Amino acid sequence: MLFNSIDFAIFLPVVFVLYWFVFNKNLKAQNFLIVVASYFFYGWWDWKFLSLIAFSTLVDYSIGVALSNEYSDLKRKILLWTSISVNLGFLGFFKYYNFFLDNFISAFSLFGHTLNTNTLNIILPVGISFYTFQTLSYTIDVYRKQLEPTKDFIAFSAFVCFFPQLVAGPIERATHLLPQFYSKRKFNYALAVDGLRQILWGLFKKIVIADNCAQYANQIFNNSDQFSGSSLLLGAFFFTFQIYGDFSGYSDIAIGTSRLFGFDLMKNFAFPYFSRDIAEFWRRWHISLSTWFRDYLYIPLGGSRGGTWTKIRNTFIIFLVSGFWHGANWTFIIWGALNALYFLPLMLLGKNRQNLGIAAENNTLPSIKELFQISTTFIITVLAWIFFRAENVTHAFSYLTGIFDKSFFSYPEIFPTTTIVLVILFIGIEWLQREKNHGLEIYGNGLLTSRPVRWGMYLGLIILIFSFGGSQQEFIYFQF
Repeated sequence: MLFNSIDFAIFLPVVFVLYWFVFNKNLKAQNFLIVVASYFFYGWWDWKFLSLIAFSTLVDYSIGVALSNEYSDLKRKILLWTSISVNLGFLGFFKYYNFFLDNFISAFSLFGHTLNTNTLNIILPVGISFYTFQTLSYTIDVYRKQLEPTKDFIAFSAFVCFFPQLVAGPIERATHLLPQFYSKRKFNYALAVDGLRQILWGLFKKIVIADNCAQYANQIFNNSDQFSGSSLLLGAFFFTFQIYGDFSGYSDIAIGTSRLFGFDLMKNFAFPYFSRDIAEFWRRWHISLSTWFRDYLYIPLGGSRGGTWTKIRNTFIIFLVSGFWHGANWTFIIWGALNALYFLPLMLLGKNRQNLGIAAENNTLPSIKELFQISTTFIITVLAWIFFRAENVTHAFSYLTGIFDKSFFSYPEIFPTTTIVLVILFIGIEWLQREKNHGLEIYGNGLLTSRPVRWGMYLGLIILIFSFGGSQQEFIYFQF
């Protein structure tokens, strides 16, 4: 079920009414309703994959209980690796089986051997990369004794399948989200209203920005050999805002929806295109995944401790794994490696944590230095996104070669003025709200302090959604 669909527009109010007006006096009933609603929400795509979520839930719940009763270090490790093997085994089969098989066959062909092995027609379950990592966080934290294992199977099931963030995050930690299912929720009007604002902002980002940019990004990328360098660069810019509007828009809707039900989800994006270096970008982009890899992979590997080569090794591992997490294609691995190369100079010079605040703090406009830093970071990010979007490695390099052609200085064949104006408007609002949690949040001094301005903004965004909404498209990260 898509957030930007009539189906969800009907589904959400029905669940909301049942949650607060029918099951509001019984916590277990509310949690059970969340489980039922979440399975219905996910099953709207393909009910057959519900068994995967159910099996993963049962395995990790059982292992959590077993860990609470086990004191042998060896047996505890066996239980942990059972969870890791089951979860990553499912993920590996559905997402990477054909990738490894194709590359295995290609490797043999280099030595003159031809293998007659057929790939499988495997359908990737929606959101498997997200809920797999979410359940793993529970088992790992219980193993580390950072979290008490739950004995409440309904609460744990609700944690695993919570519908707002089930298919595209944020990837919640068990230490943060699971305890919220133990406590009685009370309706908070202020949080609910802010949730509705965040939902509206997320819908604007997805329907108006991402889906409109997608039309031109797809047209240019799919026919890249027919366009000039200026058009190819414009296509890369359109994809840059497509993926940001699409993914951060989903996160905004997920977080806002969760607030309607009394839950707090972690912030997943923090205006990343205003970053002044690539390290700051990765602290602001897909925060739930970046911090997951930091805590469960980078730090256990030694993090930034040790010698120079250890730091370089760990940096490449974290970025390569992040790239591979996104998809079974060498383009994603190169995208990860490219970001590692961007990051390395900052880390080796000890400057990877020099920009911890917001750009132009306490100022309306950035300084010349900050403007240069933001522009440079944005440009190298755009170039990296080309590998993320390209069909294959050959396509990515031909696309880059096409940009740096003499036709770069020609007028673009495609120049959709309306979409460009909408993107500029979007950037302006985000800049003015960059110290907030989302583009429509209200607190302290800011763009939306005045009620007439605030309501004018709501009405304007709704008009834009209905007037300029692109054709309905699935969220990009559903394929990951």
